[in-house]
Amino acid sequence: MSNHNTTDKVSFGFWAYLMSDAVLFAGLFATYAVLQGQVFGGYGIGDIVDIPFVAVESVLLLASSFTIGLALLAARHGKRALALSALLITLALGLGFLGMEVHEFAALIGEGQGPDKSAFLSAFFTLLGTHGLHVALGSLWMVVLMAHIAFKGLTEGVLRKLTCLALFWHFLDVIWIFIFTIVYMLGAL
Repeated sequence: MSNHNTTDKVSFGFWAYLMSDAVLFAGLFATYAVLQGQVFGGYGIGDIVDIPFVAVESVLLLASSFTIGLALLAARHGKRALALSALLITLALGLGFLGMEVHEFAALIGEGQGPDKSAFLSAFFTLLGTHGLHVALGSLWMVVLMAHIAFKGLTEGVLRKLTCLALFWHFLDVIWIFIFTIVYMLGAL
């Protein structure tokens, strides 16, 4: 009974965390919506949209959602090696996504279009940077969890942590779909 209560508390706490993160991103999206036209002589979203580049970036992150689901499924069936392999692929896809985002940011800053140039760019960098920070922290969490699986095995505690990580990763994918749609696709119109 005590273990069931612990699982319920962890589950509730994690869902509360995800909802607070949803509120954070809602605020960032609202800020972006208000400031997207405030370019102050700098680039607007139409000037920086590269749909093919962002589409590849999106495929990387969305594919990682499949592989982390595969890792969770493998772990629940006691397939440790498959779970670790799927997590390694998920990590590689996530790091590929981050590399592309860093490249995009570096190119903009290199062109003198950093977050200090306009209110729009400030909101753009903040929204995408916050998402990227979450992906980076999720990647770090994944490395730690892979070590837990390698050394501790697929214990109940490790499975609970992997479930939370998978939920977090899927949440980041949903946020990215909103970013891709609202920031990039609508910006390209």
